[in-house]
Amino acid sequence: MKLTNKEFIQNIEKKYTFEKKPSVAVAVSGGPDSMSLLFLVNAFIKYKKGNLIALIVNHRIRKNSKQEAKFISTYLDKNNINSQILSVNKDKVSKKSMNEARDNRYNLLTDYCIKNNFLHLFIAHHKDDNLETFLNRKIAGSDFYGLKSMSEFSLYNKVCIIRPLLNFSKDALLNYNKKNKIEYINDPSNFNLNYSRPIIRNFLKKSDQKTIKEINKDFENMLFYSPYFIQMIFEILLKNIVHVDSKQIVVRLHNLKNLNEITSENIIRRIYQFLFYQSNAPRSKKTKILISEMKKLNFNIFNLKGMIVKKNDNFLTFSKKFV
Repeated sequence: MKLTNKEFIQNIEKKYTFEKKPSVAVAVSGGPDSMSLLFLVNAFIKYKKGNLIALIVNHRIRKNSKQEAKFISTYLDKNNINSQILSVNKDKVSKKSMNEARDNRYNLLTDYCIKNNFLHLFIAHHKDDNLETFLNRKIAGSDFYGLKSMSEFSLYNKVCIIRPLLNFSKDALLNYNKKNKIEYINDPSNFNLNYSRPIIRNFLKKSDQKTIKEINKDFENMLFYSPYFIQMIFEILLKNIVHVDSKQIVVRLHNLKNLNEITSENIIRRIYQFLFYQSNAPRSKKTKILISEMKKLNFNIFNLKGMIVKKNDNFLTFSKKFV
């Protein structure tokens, strides 16, 4: 699919609603994906006469991450794009893992957006990223909802996360950069086979067209059927809620106990996301422990990543705190 400023602007206006003169942020790593997104969003913001800030994260994982951040900031300044370098606190960097880096990055980005009144944060995930995520989660044994992979729109710490490039391939982004003479840097961790995602990326590059076609078909089927699964989850939840407000949700325990593990797990995740306004739900392992505990006669109370689950007779109360 061809990627142009005009088509991008039309697509954004069709899918999303913004304020009259929108203030938006773009997460920029300096790589080809985020740089293409930044210049696309910049064209949109100029058209809407809004305000744009490029947020560059110094993740402190590699020795030259600070220099890379400064290089990108200087380059953007030359292109009349405002930017801000956000540095991860040294105390937050211990494991130097992909998950830790991602959490640090999203927390920094959304905290800045909240403090500076940016409602929307653009992220440069694209079609190839989503396919890699699908394979990664499938290998890890994710359920139906997890296999849906990344969504174009989600909430994180009350900030609207927009991923408008999920229908565009990596090649489309590279072609856009080449055509518009946009400079970028390459992250060496993208080629580090000590991480699972680069291994999957390498596998896809080496696979023949038949294998790629089968994987894409599998992924597209998942995308097609996932709305029906999600609808089923919400229907079950709504039928069993006896009370709901901003601090707690009360559901019938008996009906929840009789559901299969996958359905129960997804219902608990939706409850958590509602109470904490987060797209990131608790890890599957601990949620499964809660489901196992719920089936016991002596179950009383459980703490799931800050969500308190209490049993009262034949009801379960999910809350942010003891009520």
